[in-house]
Amino acid sequence: MLKATLRSFFAHKGRLFLSALAVVLSVAFVAGSLIFSDTVTRTFDRLFASTSADVTVTAKEDIDEGIPSGLVPTVPAELADRIGSVEGVARTHLDVGVENITVVDADNEPVGSTTGAPTIATNWYVTDRSPVELTDGREPAGPGEALLDADTADKKNLEIGDTLTVLARPGSFKVEIVGIATFTTTNPGAALVFLETATAQQELLGDPEKATGISVDAAAGVSDEQLKRNLAAELGGAYELQTADEQAESAAAELGGFLDVIKYVMLGFAGIAVLVGIFLIVNTFSMLIAQRTRELGLMRALGADRRQVRRSVLTEALLLGLVGSTLGLATGIGLAAGLIELMGLFGMNLKTTEMVIGWGTPVASYAVGVGVTFLAAYLPARRASRVSPMAALADVEVMGVGRPLTVRAIVGSVVGAAGAAALVGCALAKDSAGAGSLLGLGVALTLIATVIAGPLLVRPVIRVLGGAFPAVFGSVGRMSQRNALRNPRRTGATAAALMVGLALVGGLSVASASMTKSFDEQIDRSLGADFVIQNSNFMPFPAEVTDAAKGADGAGLVVRQRFVPIALDLPDGERVESTASAYESRLDEVAKVEYTAGDTQAALAAGHLGMDHAFAAEHGVKAGDELPVEFPGGRKATLTVGALTDLPGSGTFGPQGGVFLGFETADQYVPDGQDSAVYINAGPGVDADELRADLEKALDPYPQVQVRDQADYKELIRGQIAVMLYLVYALLGLAIIIAVLGVINTLALSVVERTREIGLLRAIGLARRQLSWMIRLESVVICVFGALLGIALGLVWGVAIQQVLALEGMTAFAIPWGTMIAVVLASVVVGLAAALLPALRAARMNVLAAIAHE
Repeated sequence: MLKATLRSFFAHKGRLFLSALAVVLSVAFVAGSLIFSDTVTRTFDRLFASTSADVTVTAKEDIDEGIPSGLVPTVPAELADRIGSVEGVARTHLDVGVENITVVDADNEPVGSTTGAPTIATNWYVTDRSPVELTDGREPAGPGEALLDADTADKKNLEIGDTLTVLARPGSFKVEIVGIATFTTTNPGAALVFLETATAQQELLGDPEKATGISVDAAAGVSDEQLKRNLAAELGGAYELQTADEQAESAAAELGGFLDVIKYVMLGFAGIAVLVGIFLIVNTFSMLIAQRTRELGLMRALGADRRQVRRSVLTEALLLGLVGSTLGLATGIGLAAGLIELMGLFGMNLKTTEMVIGWGTPVASYAVGVGVTFLAAYLPARRASRVSPMAALADVEVMGVGRPLTVRAIVGSVVGAAGAAALVGCALAKDSAGAGSLLGLGVALTLIATVIAGPLLVRPVIRVLGGAFPAVFGSVGRMSQRNALRNPRRTGATAAALMVGLALVGGLSVASASMTKSFDEQIDRSLGADFVIQNSNFMPFPAEVTDAAKGADGAGLVVRQRFVPIALDLPDGERVESTASAYESRLDEVAKVEYTAGDTQAALAAGHLGMDHAFAAEHGVKAGDELPVEFPGGRKATLTVGALTDLPGSGTFGPQGGVFLGFETADQYVPDGQDSAVYINAGPGVDADELRADLEKALDPYPQVQVRDQADYKELIRGQIAVMLYLVYALLGLAIIIAVLGVINTLALSVVERTREIGLLRAIGLARRQLSWMIRLESVVICVFGALLGIALGLVWGVAIQQVLALEGMTAFAIPWGTMIAVVLASVVVGLAAALLPALRAARMNVLAAIAHE
């Protein structure tokens, strides 16, 4: 049996090749994502471990910033002397560093990355753990001098003697590059500007008595943990203490968010490839078994029992899985190498020579490849083992074309009803968490139901889709339609591969269109200013940017916005950390705010705040209530709820709770904040175009900020949502690739199966061109059938997703009909492309040999 199985496998290796591609793709994405994330994690673990001080002392941050506020936590510089006297301390170093700062060259171009990596200005000192070393020039010796990292210097064509402008919170200042520092470890992608310590304190923090942290080196024989305990005994709980390991762990956790995005995206691709590949493999093995009925019957007649036949088919699947997994693992290594090179474009200089392939990667790869193939082939293998020797010798098709679909109808109806009930429950749910769970359940069940019941829809739908074929293409059209109807199970399974991808595209396209429309409506409802000045990456900016905007020739009313981290102690006992928006008093003139209680002046008055009415109702807050509020630095206050807003989407379009307060309150408790936005209306007699020109001229020295009106905001939101759409389209592309493989496989095996029939058709006068068109039309009707099922299912999912979004305030609903029509038209092209090779093979058959085929 083993010899027979191996001969059968190699005899059909061409037919199994397309199925192996599906395995290769799914395994490649799994292996690639694991290798890439392991490589990045290992690289940065080494970086953090080798550059972190034994213990670092920083300001304690009790409130996490949901949105950057521009605050720079500091410690007294004199604390270094106090720490230096603690037992176990060998030496201390002041750390003065500010991230996400803007540094421009002589042409007013930012020297940092525009793709997300930060620009960091910090003080220069050398230890045996420094991530960089001076390789050219000299150290900065005072004000007006700086070092620049070599990678940034190379990318921006900067050299010693060039001048940079640092746009810091206290104010802009110029420095001359006096030296170049080269990374001794992996460059994380940041642009680094090094200043002399006293200069950094004065220019970056505005206070020569402050630092952002203190690095502490342990004396010989003193462990990091012991040193931390000694420092804690001296300093109490006033400061944050972290050992080198804890710093590395914390930094790795921050990096983990970035890695998780890439990992989950790639695993999403892998999941789609696996799901669609299952249909391909099931179809392939079912058709191969159908064509080998006589062979299997002879094996049964010669003494092979059912178990041996089933084992023979599963062995072929195992071989296919092993081959596909091996090729997929190799492809995944190449994919990971490509991702590593791609990260270089974003400034993260990883090395392919340091690629990490842990033991878990090949285990996961073979588990996915072999497991999926084995499971997909199990049902066809069972069918093969149940065929009696006499039925097989009589050439009865194993696929059971004529068997009723009653069981499918019952199971599909039950599962579909359960899925529909879950989606209805999702639509009726009152909280987003419950709605999301029901949505996931409903999507899974309706997908399964559609796959199960798909063959039931083949005859009615394809009769309609191919109804015009006889009139347009004559007898060729009639035969193509009947060929698609001949085996509903096969047609349904082939179309299902395409349906899965298109259902995802349909559902997410509806979701993205609805989100875009909701954001557009929200912007129209809430934004009343002519223009908004914001940092291009939404980070806060120095006060001089605000002053420049105010000084623009055409500027009239100017209202500032600032973000303030807060913690609210609510009446229901819950403590909520959020980010409040602070505004100047004339907010009503640049924004449209609706209230259920109070007004803008009450909310922005000293000692008051406003919040979203839904959030307030959830936590038992009423207008006039007094709430304990904590600000950064441990500052505490009791603020009165002056107003409750009624802004749809306040929990989605802004921080949790929609809390806002006045500038007087913000300045009292958080005096060091930076502005995050400036709302500007044109002055008397100045039109919008003139104001824009004046603002852009005034803000020309500050390339980090942009001038936006309502249309610009809408375009910005559309661009961000487009990122999700690009992922959707990538999933669509992957699904189409595998679906095309499935259609090619089905048609190719179908051509082999119908060899004698094709020979007879050719013998009675069917031309090669007519034969080719018969196969092409069959392919097109199968693909359009799959596209229509996918779009219909996607629209149902899209409606349910929109209901979940509505709970977060995005109440608008939109269907991108252009996308839907384009998908149907694309399915016609896919059908024509998939039929090329099978049609060519059929057309080239020798008529007499085909008639004599068994």
